[in-house]
Amino acid sequence: MVHKKGILYIVATPIGNLGDISQRALDILGSVDVVAAEDTRHSRNLLSHFGLSCSLVSLHEHNEEARTASLLDRLLSGESVAVISDAGTPLVSDPGYRLVTAAHEAGIRTVPVPGPSSVTAALSVAGLPSDRFCFEGFLPARAAARRRTLRALAKESRTMIFLESSHRIVASLKDMTDAFGAERPAALARELTKAFETVVREPLGMLLRRLEQEPDQRRGEFVVLVGGVPADSRAADEAASMDLDTVLGVLLEELPVRQAAGLAARLCGLPRNRVYRRALALSRDR
Repeated sequence: MVHKKGILYIVATPIGNLGDISQRALDILGSVDVVAAEDTRHSRNLLSHFGLSCSLVSLHEHNEEARTASLLDRLLSGESVAVISDAGTPLVSDPGYRLVTAAHEAGIRTVPVPGPSSVTAALSVAGLPSDRFCFEGFLPARAAARRRTLRALAKESRTMIFLESSHRIVASLKDMTDAFGAERPAALARELTKAFETVVREPLGMLLRRLEQEPDQRRGEFVVLVGGVPADSRAADEAASMDLDTVLGVLLEELPVRQAAGLAARLCGLPRNRVYRRALALSRDR
């Protein structure tokens, strides 16, 4: 006898306001054999609020690899499984990727049950271009790695979306300001759909000063959105970079890196730090 395979549901839950859960999500959560939750204690409270008594197992970043095998066995035996995260849409900077991949490889039907997401919620109210965007998730915790990541995005033309915690929001905004410039258009969405929700659209430098001056605005969970580089600015930057390389090429033949960078920055009208980084790169290549 061939067993009919179960269905894997990926169910979005509220990011704050409990009224945002869909009726379809409630119906699915009330009917599946097991709910795989990022934090079972948190999710049990959520489900109890809606009068649902579900069988719960944990599925988080530390046990997903081990848990995937047992959940896959249940799906293959015909049981249905729902995956939920602590808030919002699963797999968006949350666990579940390994299980979904394994389900596809095993020929198990995988069904999205869409709903709240801090990423799209923030984008919808940011007042920044939304026709093209890139989601970068959480930046590295270590300062050096974070700055490298941001420098690599300095010429990105799409609106960039980042997630950040209260512990690192000021440091991240400082590094974004250094990498993208204080005048780069940006928006900060804090505690979306919750009681102290705040959405502010200002240049990066002003957002940084706001948080430095207002401690209460450093609390909660953040989505940071940064406008991309306009096409005409990218073209100008590329032209300036070509001129800069020519100037640095001449100066580096006669001067140490730091001195060459200082003179090139003055001649080209470019930020000293940026020119110094380029001089180092050219010096290594030489």
